[in-house]
Amino acid sequence: VEKDQREAYFNEREQRNQSFSALVNKLKRNVQDTLSTIRHIVSDNELSDKQKIALIDTALNTANAKPSQVEKQIDEFKQNAEKLQQGQDYFTLLERRSIKLQHRVADIVRQVQFASNCSKPHLWDAIQYYQKNNGSIDKGAPVNFLTIEERLELTASDGKFRISLYKALLFIKVAEAIKSGALNLIHSEKYRPFDEYLIPKADWIARHAEYLQRARLEGFTDCKITLKKLEDELSAGYKKVNDNFKSGKNPYLKIRANGTYHVTTPKLDEVECLPLGTFFPEQKYISMLEMLSTVNYTTNFLDEFEHWQLKYKRAKPAKKIFLAGIIGYGCDIGHRKLAQISKQIDENELNNTVNWYFSLQNIQNANDRIIQFIDRMQLPNIYRRESDILHTSSDGQKFEVAVDSLNANYSFKYLGKDKGVSVVTFIDMRELMWYSTVISSAEREAAYVIDGLMHNDVIKSDVHSTDTHGYSEVVFGATHLLGFQFAPRIRGLSRQKLCTFKSRKHYEEQGCVILPDRCIRESIIEDLWDEVLRFIATIQLKLTTASQLFRRLNSYSRQHPLYQALKEFGKIPKTLFILKYRDDHLFRQTIEKQLNKVEGSNKFSGYFFRP
Repeated sequence: VEKDQREAYFNEREQRNQSFSALVNKLKRNVQDTLSTIRHIVSDNELSDKQKIALIDTALNTANAKPSQVEKQIDEFKQNAEKLQQGQDYFTLLERRSIKLQHRVADIVRQVQFASNCSKPHLWDAIQYYQKNNGSIDKGAPVNFLTIEERLELTASDGKFRISLYKALLFIKVAEAIKSGALNLIHSEKYRPFDEYLIPKADWIARHAEYLQRARLEGFTDCKITLKKLEDELSAGYKKVNDNFKSGKNPYLKIRANGTYHVTTPKLDEVECLPLGTFFPEQKYISMLEMLSTVNYTTNFLDEFEHWQLKYKRAKPAKKIFLAGIIGYGCDIGHRKLAQISKQIDENELNNTVNWYFSLQNIQNANDRIIQFIDRMQLPNIYRRESDILHTSSDGQKFEVAVDSLNANYSFKYLGKDKGVSVVTFIDMRELMWYSTVISSAEREAAYVIDGLMHNDVIKSDVHSTDTHGYSEVVFGATHLLGFQFAPRIRGLSRQKLCTFKSRKHYEEQGCVILPDRCIRESIIEDLWDEVLRFIATIQLKLTTASQLFRRLNSYSRQHPLYQALKEFGKIPKTLFILKYRDDHLFRQTIEKQLNKVEGSNKFSGYFFRP
């Protein structure tokens, strides 16, 4: 409707221009004629003052003797302007489109079971009325959930109640309330009350120590002790970065005249390595079928493809059928087309195999089996800088989607007017790609970072890097409690605020040049610390994915208290990271190198999926 309104406004531009031009021309003629007469009277020296006043009054009264065309034009122009500004055209278009919307939504709203803990009681009354009356609406329907302007529009000029408009507005308000968390669904994966995603409160209280032990959170039980340790780390971090800057040990850090800073990262020295050609077959080209067959011979990853029906007794399809399906999807050919251009591949058999065996869980299990095998090898470890630290990274890549998809959305910066999705890929420093997920192109990647880190027990990341899209202060706080060091590459890092437990004056008295900007509000963290631990334990024990929790937290129209506590806590590890990033150029080089790997893998996959 909003799109139609904009198009209508654009299409009416010529009519508006003509109306405005006519108004200006008539104003010019009438007003100028009157002003010219008055000017002539004023400049006539033969007339006395009284005569001039009388003649001017006569000229003005003559112009105002009856409503002129100019006044009518002004009134008409004013009415059209008010009509556009007040959005009356919007409600007309909405009413016109309401029938189509009702066909799609009316039965859903009538049948869906909403949770009674709605934070908008007037909307809840309207939903109850709609469901009890089986979707029938009359002028007695509740309207208090609407704005005053919307209520006025419900009554037409002939006094009739605009039922179609009411239903359209009701459906819009319901959708907005669901997205904002004001209205929850009883049976839903994404839109249940937030507390239902966490460990049950009563169970958490009864088995508090057990949950903390299972989630490896015993070291964070006491909030004051945890914050005191972080306070000491912050003090040491400020001291180190200032001492190294003042002593000249950090030549890559520059302080500008306006107080902001700039860091440069030197390029890594090129190292001559032995060519890898000796590790590969002498043949220049290797078929993908041979490659997959070799990997399966070594790892037996095809054993992970199980039929959806547990009681299925028929023989499993041949291995070549599974490999054909993998190539069809992996190379973006499509399994149907691949069957048509291949010999000894039956299209119906391949289609049946893809439908019944290629579940997301089966594919992830097959990938995990390959990862487990490579993880046991020593060769990939040549890429590790330190044997006891595993650095990982993730990045998203946009892909256009030409068919209907629940994940597809607009992203004008990357896709223009087309819809698409974002594929988030995770890779470690050994080039092992252990996880990927598909999200809406309109969503930030930050909510899905922890999903990848918690995916399996094979790849245990110590340091994880993303670009700006994968960063948020909440992720900083959650990764710290989960045992990961979060090291993103943040755009405009010099503009990020540094935090501290002590006052800025304390560091100024110590002669520090790099100073904090604000203090940590400890009370916000302490008041909800137990809820923070319940939140993290839920993720650590894999009872709910982090993306589900973050998505629900972010949906609330006002920041949830738990979100505020996590965000405030996240400012501490974020400040520690920024201080280290400013001080350690080797740390910056490591981040750049690891992000180059995931960007390189995205570029490689782009060769298969780009048209």
